[in-house]
Amino acid sequence: MTNRFSPLDAVHRGLGAKMVPFGGWEMPLAYPPGTLFEHAACRTSAALFDVSHLGTVRLEGPGAYDVLQSTLTNDLGKIAAGRAQYTHLLDDTDASVTDDIIVWWLSEDIFDVMPNASNTDGVRSAIGGRDTTATRAVLALQGPTAREVMAKVSEQCAAIGRFQVAQVDVNGVPCVVAGTGYTGEDGLELAVPAESSRHIWNLLVDAGALPAGLGARDTLRLEAALPLHGYELGKGITSLQAGLEWVVSWNKPTFRGREALAQEKSVGPARVLRGISIDGRRPARDGSAIRNSEGRVVGEVTSGNFSPTLGHCIALALCDRSVSVGDAVSLDVRGTFLQGLVVATPFVAKK
Repeated sequence: MTNRFSPLDAVHRGLGAKMVPFGGWEMPLAYPPGTLFEHAACRTSAALFDVSHLGTVRLEGPGAYDVLQSTLTNDLGKIAAGRAQYTHLLDDTDASVTDDIIVWWLSEDIFDVMPNASNTDGVRSAIGGRDTTATRAVLALQGPTAREVMAKVSEQCAAIGRFQVAQVDVNGVPCVVAGTGYTGEDGLELAVPAESSRHIWNLLVDAGALPAGLGARDTLRLEAALPLHGYELGKGITSLQAGLEWVVSWNKPTFRGREALAQEKSVGPARVLRGISIDGRRPARDGSAIRNSEGRVVGEVTSGNFSPTLGHCIALALCDRSVSVGDAVSLDVRGTFLQGLVVATPFVAKK
């Protein structure tokens, strides 16, 4: 399959970014300063990510609310137009998380549903709507000074609160801006018309944002213990196993996969997501087996990496229910056993 390209592809290549395939797209992994530098920029100042590989499905019309409300797990009744909501789309048979999604509720009957990179077609088949991915770029401005940087370009954008959404004219460009992100830091995400994306990108960089790639985005989200579809979520993994029951609104009479998920809830999930702290700089990657103090396999790593903020390795893992915070475990990395400790998450406090 031929990879797709971001509207900002030429910008990334011009900056010397290392480009890699990701979810059917070719995206920047890191720029010349490197992942560690980009990670630190997001934790201490402001980093700018191109996340145009995320999909956008536009649902509009008087029936849009009812379609989303009866299909997705979370309850739109908890919010209103001008807000965003994190939610799940489940498999109807086994309640696996088909995708985890952000819904931007733009106005009374207009919604932008944001699936993961390779799941747009599947989400659209479940909810209908129009795929508008190719018409826009999505920029994520993240970090403790993100709003200060944004204010230099648009004070109106900078004032958009956490999980708020607004349609804003940014320097003459009509954008949709949300107080969302996936780094554990405060920030904003901007859906920008594709033809104007370079202009807005350059304005934000000139205002002080550091370009950052998917490598830093991954280490940031791992430190914040945010799940990544295909790793902590996906086939065979339910919202309950991932510790995300808070996105499931049981008060709703229906959503896709409700019956299967209710069955799992009645008996309790057989495995749960845990955080593991590992000494040293050698990471335990996804698939590494986890053993308890008796040598029995009790889980498997879903994501593991070096934590730039903490200075040692960390991992998320799906483990038996018996595995608890404070347990000592060992992780099998190609025959070498690393010592780990089950810890509370997030590893680094969300801002």
